[in-house]
Amino acid sequence: MCGIVGIVGKSNVNQALYDALTVLQHRGQDAAGIVTSHDGRLFLRKDNGLVRDVFQQRHMQRLVGNIGIGHVRYPTAGSSTSAEAQPFYVNSPYGITLAHNGNLTNVEQLAKEIYESDLRHVNTNSDSEVLLNVFAHELAVRGKLQPTEEDVFAAVSHVHSRCVGGYAVVAMITGYGVVGFRDPNGIRPVVFGQRHTDEGVEYMIASESVALDVLGFTLIRDLAPGEAVYITEGGQLHTKQCASASKLQPCIFEHVYLARPDSIIDGISVYKARLRMGEKLADKIMRERPEHDIDVVIPIPDTSRTAALELANRLGVKFREGFVKNRYIGRTFIMPGQAARKKSVRQKLNAIELEFRGKNVMLVDDSIVRGTTCKQIIQMAREAGAKNVYFCSAAPAVRYPNVYGIDMPSVHELIAHNRTTDQVAELIGADWLVYQDLPDLIDSVGGGKIKIDHFDCAVFNGEYVTGDIDEAYLDRIEQARNDLAKVKNQAVSAIIDLYNN
Repeated sequence: MCGIVGIVGKSNVNQALYDALTVLQHRGQDAAGIVTSHDGRLFLRKDNGLVRDVFQQRHMQRLVGNIGIGHVRYPTAGSSTSAEAQPFYVNSPYGITLAHNGNLTNVEQLAKEIYESDLRHVNTNSDSEVLLNVFAHELAVRGKLQPTEEDVFAAVSHVHSRCVGGYAVVAMITGYGVVGFRDPNGIRPVVFGQRHTDEGVEYMIASESVALDVLGFTLIRDLAPGEAVYITEGGQLHTKQCASASKLQPCIFEHVYLARPDSIIDGISVYKARLRMGEKLADKIMRERPEHDIDVVIPIPDTSRTAALELANRLGVKFREGFVKNRYIGRTFIMPGQAARKKSVRQKLNAIELEFRGKNVMLVDDSIVRGTTCKQIIQMAREAGAKNVYFCSAAPAVRYPNVYGIDMPSVHELIAHNRTTDQVAELIGADWLVYQDLPDLIDSVGGGKIKIDHFDCAVFNGEYVTGDIDEAYLDRIEQARNDLAKVKNQAVSAIIDLYNN
């Protein structure tokens, strides 16, 4: 997952882009970047790290211009080096910069086409750079000295015909405007809005509506699957459906974990969806154990808090904050082994013994992926004196890898893969494990006023909505992620050796 933002303003947009990226920081903590345009020149700053660390005052002063885009990255494809930080840039045609959230599933084929047919060079392993070159090529073949909105939309249409996967994109065409577009399945989210100033109307494109809210923009709507929005440098707004066939099939995991609870995605409140997840979990508990002996419900901070609160209310059980989170610890970017992961959990969370001693505790988390973290948290609860430790997941069992922009572990690292619920409970050390049922999750997210017929639930059921994912592709993804893990392990070993010597 990543976060994207684009703004066409009436004055310098550097501060607004920075503020938007801090609001979207939860979508990526590995790298950040901003590029602005002024008088036909581009001003770029990007690097590995959090937004607050990448941008110092001297950097912000150089980011002049009333138009720009920004990005926060969580690695999905490619490596974790600063060379992969976005936005990316190509000089032809016009000078185009692009930032991207998602993952292309036919990137190998596209990279070959770009080199052999489009005669373009790709300098990194990032599929975002591939997508940029596809878009740039399709705009170049229009052969216009000054592109119109129809030229931009035609280029986006050809991108949709060539690119497969989940993607939300914001791109800046130097001297002309900002374009945003979404894949024909609408897997990854993107919204746009406006705000009125004394100088005129300003427009903003972002991954989540919360970024618009914080900056005083009014949400216009989500981009539809396959749709593009183009805002000229002068502030004219144009939209067009650019896909010949489109169907809204958004990633349901956005509502489980990725998005902020105060965001609205495709008309659905993330907060209300998580409340309904808690209701459904409570109903399942009452079906399975109507005479349960749960004394207290405790969330694992932070994303599970909303579901846990509603679960406790529906069960008529006390809700308590049993873990205190250290918000000032630096992020552990590389955790190569079990010992390092255990240490990381211990540093970030501390149990309040008063809430555990002698009680039957129901811990609630948003999901269980690898199982390493929840195992350590369950152990912490026992050490704090819990009588029995039960565990609830607001999501169903994660059994399959994600290929549309969430860098989940390889399938063999997923604790629920080819295991029953009882087997997973034994491995994580829980006295009782409750998973959300997939139909209940779908109803929680899509059961409000806004009706969505189909979600991408591939991590739970193995059904990939683009229809191009087979075992051979998953094997290649697993090998690539294993290779990347080896590189990270080698880097950590080198750092440790250097420190010891």
